[in-house]
Amino acid sequence: MNQPSRGIFPNPPPHTEPGLTPPVTHDAVVVVPGIMGSELYDVTTSKVIWGLANSGWLAKAWLSRTGLTQLQLTPDELAGTYGRIKARRLLQTPAWSPFLRGIEPYHKLIGTIENTVAHRDALMTFPYDWRLPVAVNARRLAKEAREHLQRWLTHPAHDAARRQAVDERPARLVFIAHSMGGLVTYAALTLGGDTDLPADTRGVMTLGTPFKGSVVAANILNTIQGGPLPLPHRRLAAAAATMPAVHELLPQFLCLEEGTDVRHLTPTDVADLGGDKDLFKVSQDFFTTLHAQDLPHHRPVVGIRQDTVQSMKLINGIVYASEYCFRTDTDGEVKRHPDTGAPRRYPVWGDGTVHRESASPTRRAVPVFAQHGAIANGREAQHVVSDFLLEDDHLGPDQAEDGIGLNIPDYVTPQSTWDCIVTGSDDPAEVHCTITAVDEEWEMPLRHEAIANGKLGAKVTLPSTGLYRITAKADYGPVVTQLVFSGPPDQDAADG
Repeated sequence: MNQPSRGIFPNPPPHTEPGLTPPVTHDAVVVVPGIMGSELYDVTTSKVIWGLANSGWLAKAWLSRTGLTQLQLTPDELAGTYGRIKARRLLQTPAWSPFLRGIEPYHKLIGTIENTVAHRDALMTFPYDWRLPVAVNARRLAKEAREHLQRWLTHPAHDAARRQAVDERPARLVFIAHSMGGLVTYAALTLGGDTDLPADTRGVMTLGTPFKGSVVAANILNTIQGGPLPLPHRRLAAAAATMPAVHELLPQFLCLEEGTDVRHLTPTDVADLGGDKDLFKVSQDFFTTLHAQDLPHHRPVVGIRQDTVQSMKLINGIVYASEYCFRTDTDGEVKRHPDTGAPRRYPVWGDGTVHRESASPTRRAVPVFAQHGAIANGREAQHVVSDFLLEDDHLGPDQAEDGIGLNIPDYVTPQSTWDCIVTGSDDPAEVHCTITAVDEEWEMPLRHEAIANGKLGAKVTLPSTGLYRITAKADYGPVVTQLVFSGPPDQDAADG
């Protein structure tokens, strides 16, 4: 990133006494966004096709007949000829996608890192074409991360900051990766072609990365079957069916229920639900190679206590997703009920998109209360990222305080009534919830009431189309946010 200098130790913390050195990291930091987290630009039409300076483009993208057409991979791109689409920068404004829901820009995360590095030039962001295979973006990340480290090692601010480091060691790389960005980082460090890169990496922090995939990807592809879902969901399915990246996000764990058994997805299953069996087969081979190697110096951050689909049934080509998963013993045998022999069902929750057991390759993880699209910008994550950047040794995961979850539709229509569910509390007095418009001055408090199963519910009606943000805060825990898109009620209204 080419940014103006602001000194070697910028923005010292308040109340710093004279003579004290503000804490900073002298390492080189790389931020890798998640799927749909980079602005995409079509060089053949000179137009931005994903991500603009305001959220008004969302309605055109999702509700017009050709809004997502340019996101579909062409035959040349599927054959490996790239260059039509350029990823120019990280997402600059809140975005929305069916099933993936709200995607917040990375401003707060970048701000936290800028206040922690020795100089702004120590920070590099890595926008990438998230439609393409992970391996393609990983090779480019490996190359650009190496170049970034070499530039930083010769920077005057590095030499000054290095003198404050333990043993005055030279800088190494630290990767902060959100969602699919964690898979790109994983592949860059193990399959990216630079065998010295792991040794030159001090740490990798992933935020909500689906290391074992997500049932949400099956939901996305299945909408092409013509199920009773709103227009934006069907438009996404048509584009996603051409994208290797979406097939790489399909679940790789035991997830498919069949009678009294449970098994992995096969290429035939993927074709049945609306995906491309050949793209899935390629992704299977890729992840077999990737998972044979460990991600070095890894600290996973996982979202918890948000309702998250974790398994599925496939009946006549339609996916029926469920919020429970299955477990196996060390011999690979599925845990079963002693009386019926049926697989035991375990609700482990997650961040609303990635369930907890997929977000961490190991049991050691930092739990935070956050939805997937907002996990990188949450207050908890900012503290965790800052601490991770400043430490020299692995100090172990922090423990998350008690908190709440949000469960809301991803797509609604104006003047219709829908439910906003808060999980983790049954006391309306201890939860404060509001909904605000992203692009205009409009805010409304939500009044929740206790409902079944220890949850709170509120009826919500939005006045018009647009992007809205729901914010929930309990007296005892962190803030949780979620974006919801309000659009026309049917295809005729959308296309009119």
